[in-house]
Amino acid sequence: MAEVSYFTKEGLEKLKEELQQLKTTGRANIAKAIAEARDKGDLSENAEYDAAKEAQGLHETKIALMQETLANARLLDESKLDTSKVLALSKVKIKNVKNGATMSYQLVSESEADLKAGKISVASPIAKGLLGKKVGERTEITVPAGKIEFEILEISR
Repeated sequence: MAEVSYFTKEGLEKLKEELQQLKTTGRANIAKAIAEARDKGDLSENAEYDAAKEAQGLHETKIALMQETLANARLLDESKLDTSKVLALSKVKIKNVKNGATMSYQLVSESEADLKAGKISVASPIAKGLLGKKVGERTEITVPAGKIEFEILEISR
């Protein structure tokens, strides 16, 4: 059984748009590449044709995976999120206890994660360490660089 993914309205729309693009423009481009390769002659020795057919298979696999994700997608109503503890879609401001640096992140689904925009996946080590915690709590999180202790300063939606 596929895993349920939680999305913001914006993230779900983006997923639907990307899937639509893959099904229309993407498929048309691959069909064109296959037709061009087929026109070049003997298919048994045509590397271009083989590559285009392989690309088609990968493209269809990507479409199938996205359709499965969409079928198991759940839209979260951000206005109803509990801000007493860190949950998926929470915006959380944390402080590194050792050096005093503060960071703000929103915990989102893996497909919506974008570190530059301050969105981290709920499956990331930092997000896993923050989930369920409340303002004022400290938590020690193991990251690739070692263990870091964070204090939760603020939770919002």
